[in-house]
Amino acid sequence: MPKKVKVADMVKQFQLEVISGENGLKRPIMTADLYRPGLEMAGYYAFHPKDRVQILGKTELTFFEGLSSEDRQERMNRLCAPEETPCIIVSRGLDVPIELLSAAHESGIAVLRTQMATTILASRLTGFLENRLAPSTTIHGVLVDVYGIGMLISGTSGIGKSETALELVKRGHRLVADDAVEIRQTADHTLIGNAPELIRYLLEIRGIGIINVMTLFGAGAVRTSKKISVVCKLENWQQDKQYDRLGLDEETTRIIDTDVPLVTIPVRPGRNLAVIIEVAAMNYRLKRMGYNAALQFTNKLTESLNDDMDDLD
Repeated sequence: MPKKVKVADMVKQFQLEVISGENGLKRPIMTADLYRPGLEMAGYYAFHPKDRVQILGKTELTFFEGLSSEDRQERMNRLCAPEETPCIIVSRGLDVPIELLSAAHESGIAVLRTQMATTILASRLTGFLENRLAPSTTIHGVLVDVYGIGMLISGTSGIGKSETALELVKRGHRLVADDAVEIRQTADHTLIGNAPELIRYLLEIRGIGIINVMTLFGAGAVRTSKKISVVCKLENWQQDKQYDRLGLDEETTRIIDTDVPLVTIPVRPGRNLAVIIEVAAMNYRLKRMGYNAALQFTNKLTESLNDDMDDLD
């Protein structure tokens, strides 16, 4: 089921003035796209995106004032007719046309006003709606900011995710979420993870219980959200399984609709998982900068073998 934001949520967030249509505050907003009905003020409604929040700025209202009284009422009646239209916002604190109030009252659409400039309003509204309407999911795991890289640590219960996160925090990195990670996907397929408010800054360590990381280690040991760049999957060491020893095979895992690099780390006694995850984060940064140690090693090995073959010839 698609996510929804009510008009009332937007009014509260931006402290918009409700001019009329309080019953319309319950209407849902289904898309983050906004619309300025300039062509509609001129009478062209063929492709009017009626499911978007409509913004009337100085340009639209100045043109509207030059119309005849009959045209003004007709344009506003058509603008307010669709039941899908969430609301209409007048920017810059401009006077709201009487024709708009009349048509909105008949349709039950909320008419709102703000002192913000139209472009600033559109930018802030878009960011707010994209954040609230973004596809989201909740994953069992731990999210840690390691050297500026969002590392999502996954694995079965009891594998050592929280203990690894605690060691990373002690080494100067920052905890984002433990146990449950809420993930939302932005319009550009970026995954942003954060902790549910109930367990924010908390870490569960078996044998000790729940600890507050911010209280114990300070505000610099936590952050509220982080872009997820790499998934580190912890699994028990399997003797008969072939693990990647060179790093040439780059695996990915899909979260919502986005593929994320996957690093599988076998767990066995004596392995320092925190150090391994640190190295995985640094290696990811190097790859993003264009340096791949495994690929460079393979190229050098190939050149060496070719030189040996030439010597035999």
